[in-house]
Amino acid sequence: MPKASYSLTNVQKQELCNWIRNLRMPDGYASNISHCVKGDCEFYRMKSHDCHIFIQRLLSIAFKELLPKPIWEALIELSHFFRDICSTVLRVKDMEQLEQNIVVTLCKLEKIFQSGFFDSIEHLSVHLAYEAKVGGPMQYRWIYPFER
Repeated sequence: MPKASYSLTNVQKQELCNWIRNLRMPDGYASNISHCVKGDCEFYRMKSHDCHIFIQRLLSIAFKELLPKPIWEALIELSHFFRDICSTVLRVKDMEQLEQNIVVTLCKLEKIFQSGFFDSIEHLSVHLAYEAKVGGPMQYRWIYPFER
């Protein structure tokens, strides 16, 4: 059976892990993500803030050359959604647009990934734009300062 189009080869995995190992972030921006990669290309000991930074900022850079363009673009849309949700200035008009766009993005991801990938957690992103519209900027409700 052929591999899925989003699967990385061993060479691509090594390339990705080496890129992350050589990654340097400013102090206080994220913990040392380069120490979160084991020798066999597994991530471990990543805090939720590190995952947040990876999804928002590093996903678009890390997988650009490794994945086919339609898959990469769907992942980038998800990355931009989370970045926009977490911005310090929120406008109701933008949140309403994000509510509509995330549904389309999730449909694109459902076409790419197996149905077993999707559970209730992926569904929750549909409600985040409404929550941001009602509750205001996320920075006032984050748990990251207490996690560190």
